[in-house]
Amino acid sequence: MQALGVAMGGLAMGRAALAGLAAAIGVTAGLLVASGAASGTAAAAEPASCQTVRMADPGWTDITSTNAVAGALLGALGYQQKIETVAVPIIFQALKTGQIDVFLGNWMPAQSTFLDKLIAEKSVEIVRPNLENAKFTLAVPTAVADAGVRSFADLARYGDRFEKKIYGIEPGAPANQIIKRMLDKKDFGLEGWTLVESSEQAMLTQAMRRTRSKDWVVFLGWQPHPMNTRIDMTYLSGGDAYFGPNYGSTTVNTLSRRGYGSECANVHRLFSQLAFTVGMENEIMAAITEDKQAPKDAAAGYLKAHPDLLGPWLAGVSTRDGKDAAPAVRAALGLK
Repeated sequence: MQALGVAMGGLAMGRAALAGLAAAIGVTAGLLVASGAASGTAAAAEPASCQTVRMADPGWTDITSTNAVAGALLGALGYQQKIETVAVPIIFQALKTGQIDVFLGNWMPAQSTFLDKLIAEKSVEIVRPNLENAKFTLAVPTAVADAGVRSFADLARYGDRFEKKIYGIEPGAPANQIIKRMLDKKDFGLEGWTLVESSEQAMLTQAMRRTRSKDWVVFLGWQPHPMNTRIDMTYLSGGDAYFGPNYGSTTVNTLSRRGYGSECANVHRLFSQLAFTVGMENEIMAAITEDKQAPKDAAAGYLKAHPDLLGPWLAGVSTRDGKDAAPAVRAALGLK
């Protein structure tokens, strides 16, 4: 599978909307429970193909972190994790064709243009929301906000200070497409403005550099991400039509390929119970980006410090050979 540039996006999906999508593809609470079956028999009934869990990473630090958490659990249970680093459109195509089993990074509804079609075709399943209270919208340094830029509507008035540029992420990213649509329509008086497309790290480097030099900059901001502590930043209001209400409040979903729950019931049960928090992801991401830890080490360190998470995640889950999951994971982490 060809590695491409990363893509990102995230907006809010209400619970009712998510439930409707889940219903459309037959994902009900009963199915999620049934897919787990009894812990001892689920693993025993799985075919050999379930031993390798194929996952995807668009190159975002948050998904690198959550994939690492999943990898720590899967490895302790006797599974192998294989991660493809590819762009969002490729990930959805791979889910459709069965080349990817699980994706932890479905930010909605920015990725709805990819997901809606596959839901209509019944070629993917929404396993569960794995993160609530995320957000994604435009942001500026707080000093710029204090100078009068607190909403999308304020940007045009200071176009010269911003050099009429908005800093985004990789070409093809759903969030970049949202910004391009906004600029094409010249909404908020943003005539003549351009989108600067680059990688996540290049965008953040530019935002931090311009913040330190007291130059004005407007860029894509989101949480969870260590940028929220590394940059004194303020999210802009007024972008609801493009990024959703409440500063782009977002839900992130776990997706699986069609039929994965019935084929690989034990590991599917794990993913149906695996959920994260903004604080959790921020801490793991900071260990990766600031402390320069390997993702697997950052994830293991967090789990060792928070062993209470394991009970709900591993309930009814077994090891690959049918043993109780919790003792195996605790042993792998060096916990008593």
